Amino acid sequence: MTDHPRLGVVIATRDRRERLAGTLRQLRRLPERPEILVADNASTDGTRAMIARDFPGVGVLALPVNHGALARNHGVRALDTPYVAFSDDDSWWAPGALGRAAELFDAHPRLGLVAARTLVGPGADPDPLNDVLAGSPLGPAADLPGTQVLGFLACGAVVRRGAHLDAGGFHRLLFIGGGETLLAYDLAARGWGVTHCPDVVAHHHPAPTARPGRPALQRRNAVLTAWLRRPVPYALARTAALAAEARDDDQARRALREVLARLPAALRERRPLPPHVERAARLLEPERTTV
Repeated sequence: MTDHPRLGVVIATRDRRERLAGTLRQLRRLPERPEILVADNASTDGTRAMIARDFPGVGVLALPVNHGALARNHGVRALDTPYVAFSDDDSWWAPGALGRAAELFDAHPRLGLVAARTLVGPGADPDPLNDVLAGSPLGPAADLPGTQVLGFLACGAVVRRGAHLDAGGFHRLLFIGGGETLLAYDLAARGWGVTHCPDVVAHHHPAPTARPGRPALQRRNAVLTAWLRRPVPYALARTAALAAEARDDDQARRALREVLARLPAALRERRPLPPHVERAARLLEPERTTV
């Protein structure tokens, strides 16, 4: 049982047992004592046995295959807490951060997602995305806390469970790498507020080197997001830009191949943004970042 039944934490992981153990130790120390659920993407390194042995009380959702970022969706559905925070297996929450997020959700019924201020590594260095979010030209809204945004880091986000389910969660076509923008679009399209609240703080301790292939995934998913939600001329322009980069860039070539393979499915699932969300997305283009 937990001391704070309104809060849950979902951790998506695959084959990173040692890093996950460090994250679980940090989360178990939180004063809010949230319910913790590990959505395990078919790990083969003993992850599930480690949790059972060393972290009794931590739930495990044992997925039979690797679902990528969609593991978070499965975790949200499995919990029944009204508010759910996401952690990666290399990130956790500052003491009091989740309690503050719950206060914000309680006070603002339209709030769907809180994008935290993220501090990186042992030195707690500010993530560069913090300034991008804080400087969002979308500004504040009268019925929301913080600054309105259309992007976030998944490992620094807290969602209202009902809003996440209403928006459909992370999109299956993107699988992993940069799906946050699409989820922010879908929340906003359904009328939910997405805001950056710097008094909610997450800690991220990424590995020194990025996972192989991640840049290609992020570039692929940025273009697929355009086809799924943005105007056709915009999506064509993004595809043409990627094709130009692919002449001299192996990562871009891989991204382009994967875009073309998924394009028929993206067109079938295309749902253009409502005009007011499209206008907001265009305002953010000069500040665009891939997360």
